[in-house]
Amino acid sequence: MSPALQPKFTHLHVHTHYSLLDGLSKIDELLDYVKELEMDSIAITDHGNLYGAIEFYQKAKKRGLKPILGCEMYVADDMREKKPGRMDGKNYHHIVLLAKNNIGYQNLIKLVSAAHLEGFYYKPRVDKKLLAEHNEGIIALSGCLGGELSRALLKNKTEKALKIAQDYADLFEPGSYYIEIQQHLNTPEQNEVTPQLVELAKKLNLPIVATQDSHYTHKEDSRAHDVLLAVQTGNTVNDEDRLTFKHDNFSVATTQEMMEKFSQWPEAIQNTQKIAQECNVELTLGKFIFPNFKLELGKTANQMLDELTFKGMRERGLDKDAEIEKRRLYELSVINKKNYAPYFLVVADIMQFAHEANIYTTVRGSVAGSFIAYLSGITNVNPIEFRLPFERFLNPHRPSAPDIDMDFADNRRQEVIEYTKKKYGAQNVAQIGTFGTMMARGAVRDITRALGKSYASGDKIAKLIPLGSQGFPMTIKHALELEPTLKQMWNQDSEAREILDLAEKLEGTVRHSSVHAAGVVIAPKPLTEYVPLQYDPKGENNLVTQYDMHTVGEDGVGLLKFDFLGIRNLAILENAVRLVKKRMNIDINIENIPLDDKLTFDMLARGETEGLFQLNGSAMTKYLKELKPNTIYDINAMIALYRPGPMNNIPDYIARKQGRSPVKYFHPKAKNFLEKSYGILVYQDDLLFAAIELAGYTWETVDKLRKAVGKKIPAEMAKQHKIFVEGCQKYSQMTKEKAEQIWKLFEPFQGYGFNKAHAACYGRVAYQTAYMKANFPVNYMCAVLTAESGDMSKMTVVMNECKRMGIEILPPSINESDEEFTVTVNNNIRFGLTAVKNVGSNIVHEIKIEREKNGRFNSIEELLERISSRDLNKKSLESLIKAGAMDELSSRSTLLENMESLLQYSKEAKAAHNSGQESLFGANTKRGLLLKESEPADIKKKLTWEKELLGFYVSSHPLKQYAHKLLNVTPIQKLGNETKLASFIRIGAIINNVKKIITKNGQSMMFIGLEDMSGKMEGIVFPSLAEKSGNILEENKVILAEGKISRRDGDIKFICENITELV
Repeated sequence: MSPALQPKFTHLHVHTHYSLLDGLSKIDELLDYVKELEMDSIAITDHGNLYGAIEFYQKAKKRGLKPILGCEMYVADDMREKKPGRMDGKNYHHIVLLAKNNIGYQNLIKLVSAAHLEGFYYKPRVDKKLLAEHNEGIIALSGCLGGELSRALLKNKTEKALKIAQDYADLFEPGSYYIEIQQHLNTPEQNEVTPQLVELAKKLNLPIVATQDSHYTHKEDSRAHDVLLAVQTGNTVNDEDRLTFKHDNFSVATTQEMMEKFSQWPEAIQNTQKIAQECNVELTLGKFIFPNFKLELGKTANQMLDELTFKGMRERGLDKDAEIEKRRLYELSVINKKNYAPYFLVVADIMQFAHEANIYTTVRGSVAGSFIAYLSGITNVNPIEFRLPFERFLNPHRPSAPDIDMDFADNRRQEVIEYTKKKYGAQNVAQIGTFGTMMARGAVRDITRALGKSYASGDKIAKLIPLGSQGFPMTIKHALELEPTLKQMWNQDSEAREILDLAEKLEGTVRHSSVHAAGVVIAPKPLTEYVPLQYDPKGENNLVTQYDMHTVGEDGVGLLKFDFLGIRNLAILENAVRLVKKRMNIDINIENIPLDDKLTFDMLARGETEGLFQLNGSAMTKYLKELKPNTIYDINAMIALYRPGPMNNIPDYIARKQGRSPVKYFHPKAKNFLEKSYGILVYQDDLLFAAIELAGYTWETVDKLRKAVGKKIPAEMAKQHKIFVEGCQKYSQMTKEKAEQIWKLFEPFQGYGFNKAHAACYGRVAYQTAYMKANFPVNYMCAVLTAESGDMSKMTVVMNECKRMGIEILPPSINESDEEFTVTVNNNIRFGLTAVKNVGSNIVHEIKIEREKNGRFNSIEELLERISSRDLNKKSLESLIKAGAMDELSSRSTLLENMESLLQYSKEAKAAHNSGQESLFGANTKRGLLLKESEPADIKKKLTWEKELLGFYVSSHPLKQYAHKLLNVTPIQKLGNETKLASFIRIGAIINNVKKIITKNGQSMMFIGLEDMSGKMEGIVFPSLAEKSGNILEENKVILAEGKISRRDGDIKFICENITELV
């Protein structure tokens, strides 16, 4: 039979890996196979979502396949009813919906969105009322064994089944409801119900359609799919009572296989083609959809941007310079030609709100090269002053949309998002969804567990898999090429081979939906006109798109992405400036501080970088001490250079800056763009300028070089290499050898180069943090501690820095502490009351308000009388006492000894307060508490309490009494990446936790938490030493440990070789 006469079949019930529990097929793999099978169309029908719809649509179109957009939905009697029909909440049935046309696609979006936003209970559910409201352009299939129809027939409720089918047929448009039949022949219920479904269809004169409930692509994927199910449900493949599909074939069947299965009902095969022909969704993608910015009457967006930027130029005193005006008009012409003015107006409006609300901001990326962005208040860096190219951000030839990444103080980022919702409509604004996928290492560990193998087996394999780099995740295939030991294991160990082969199948599979760290979309109409929505999976009622940044944005639906990022250091700056105003009555405009402050540069030259943005860390500090920066350009350069690859240029940069090496340029023209960096390639922009100046590139052609370098695309790099070398010879009369030498300088920048505008923005914030620390040290460090609250490791480092600076960290005080860390009158820093475990924000707020109204608490009686909150109970009172917050009222031991009396007094005080008495025994009499004095707690007991309730030793440290025995030890904080692996090291530490494990040989080894006054790390005690030192390895023991460090994947551990208890 000729191909033209062969019967055709279209799969209409297909799950991809976007069916998060039980789908394995990745879209590329699925479509390639369908193409191989010579089918011309296919549907995807993932469970309750449209996550993969646009990706599927675009990739199918590229392959010449017709994409049919669908969804397997869950239908409940009442989608808003939250009472489960069974304990697991399964009060729903399945139904398959396919979009016939664009109206049907729009209705699918609305149905799926409503299912998530209004009907979610265990699953995203709709009901028949909602289906009836959005039935236009929809073809419905009655569903699999989980469909309402099949369930009724399996319960022998034939009459009910007839009614169900007729109701659905009436609910959808005429001819748009099909009885779905499947032939999974190893499933008894399927064999029972399929003939009944055919008979029912005949009785009601409804069409039947054949489907294969596909959950993976190839038959041989069955094992991988079964393991995936075990991973996703937390079971092992050996568990009998678990979700599994292994009893039958749920792959993508061939046309021949489907014809054989449905030979009794050929019309069911033919109807797949009828449906495929009826489904003709044609989407307009890649066309920008701008938010509705409210324009002034009679003005266009272009005019408003012109006026806004001219005003900004005048306010900055730049309106008298003809060259500057020329730059402004040039940028405007490019922006207007591309119709991007509305985008700039929206971003400028958001930034203006942040500025007016005193929310500190900056931007990241190439936008700082735009003079228009500077004049409109989007950026704080003058691109002309820093010679930042506009074309790196936007040029007449660059097809991609502008990308403005906005940074806000992380503790106030949500305020900006809420403003955006209020301004543009809550239904028009959503955060962008993203997907967590199974990565190579994680897949190995998950699979090992799912197969019932030991953790050690998977861990051994996983640790041999090299780490990927940002944007370039490691794959099993690549790992086997890179790591000979792993390849040997795959060759020789059948268990390892099975795990790695399965991991290769599962890596890249979507595991869960999530929220993009920064991306937000703003639409001119409710977002359900464009994309399906759901709530944040974390349980917060924030709208999130079901499409990710690639399919929701310019390459897909066309909504513009706005990045709202949070930076902790902006919150630190904001708080530090506030503290300076509050305590010293000094107003600081952080954007107008002098950029040549001697105190700041002297501090950096001394290497006092802890707590600074982008400039801390041992290696960066070392380089700064050598460099002795004295301009903002030095800071920008160091931020750009301190990355893998460009980092090799740091010593040469320092030597040239210090005059120890001559400043030289690889070509005379290079001085035009490398003068500020002493002839050294520092920024990605330097590569672009080199290509333009030396090799004849234009801003249009150099964009391809930028992408090739930035994304490490080997084929494109090879192509650009040839163009560059030939261009240098042609346009700069350079020898091939010289051109090759320059190209070699480019290579370290692959995937790592900072663009100059980004470095200028981050360099500015880095300088601002350094300025505040150098000029207002106590206020700044207090702000740093507040921002890092809750991160014990970071707080330890910051508190040690305070100690080095001569700033004392004081315990909380009932009379002096606020909620957060505060600066005392003696320029020390005191813990906030909310830092005390078991003490909530409500009671702290009441204490603070009462103190502000009526003054200090002079006795424990006063405190108990004046604080009426029920939250002041035994637990919170005991915690405040032990943490030292009541030390000025009485000793900790005495207050604890009299706890029952305190609670009784508090109870009576509350009763008196509720009855309206002025004091406990009337206006003129007060009953004093007779406290039984107790022996003061020793320092060891106090420190134990502080550690328990504050997470830190505050009054002192357990190691202090052993100082004379710890003269030649290395502080834990110094054991970083620079420490030589072979070095023999001694550390003095207190053990803060102990974990014992049994090795394969049945021996005990220990993992111990080590903590000294500088930081924490994990120690490993192997069996022989563990046996010898077992009685020492207990929590709160102080030890002297000798050994070496181990470093794997950036994780540093201390290998103990000898342990001595200090007594």
